[in-house]
Amino acid sequence: MSIAHLLEDFTLQAGGGKLHLLDEDALEEQRLASFEQGYSAGWEDALQAQEQSRKQASAELAKSLEDMSFTYHEAVTRMTLSLEPMFNSLVNAVLPDTLDRGFAARLVEQLSEMAQEQIGQPMQVFAPKGRAVEVQKLIPPSLSTAVKVIEDPSLEAGQARLQVGVAQREVDTDGLLASVAGAFDAYVFEAKEAMSNE
Repeated sequence: MSIAHLLEDFTLQAGGGKLHLLDEDALEEQRLASFEQGYSAGWEDALQAQEQSRKQASAELAKSLEDMSFTYHEAVTRMTLSLEPMFNSLVNAVLPDTLDRGFAARLVEQLSEMAQEQIGQPMQVFAPKGRAVEVQKLIPPSLSTAVKVIEDPSLEAGQARLQVGVAQREVDTDGLLASVAGAFDAYVFEAKEAMSNE
């Protein structure tokens, strides 16, 4: 007599269908399909993790660059403000003296250039009132044509108008100094504004 009736029957599934046994080829295909599904899921997880890591690194880099930029601008602003006294003395003391000393050289340079363009023409220098003798001493006697110095009350100290024939030029060291001082004042003002907005 058989003992089959004593053993549990596994051939039936819960749904009442029969259990299908797979041969080796079908089993291998199912294994490969499962491997492909697992590999694809792992690959997607790795790509998502890499993208998340890249976004986090980009955000950290942007934050670091922003902090560095702020620190750099703050340092430049503070340095500018600390140099303000030196720049003020430069604009108010050193540059005027240097421009005064360079005034004669600038006059001679301009006169020589104009004389080459208009050979044999009369040369005139218009100087501020009361400065004609001083300006006459600045002009070297080596110029080929005599230079006539004429006082012009409309000119201020540091200004001169040169005329050779019909050509005219102006030399304005005070105007140059004023534009340098204005540019520096504007720069310092912007630096102070940047510091007050922090």
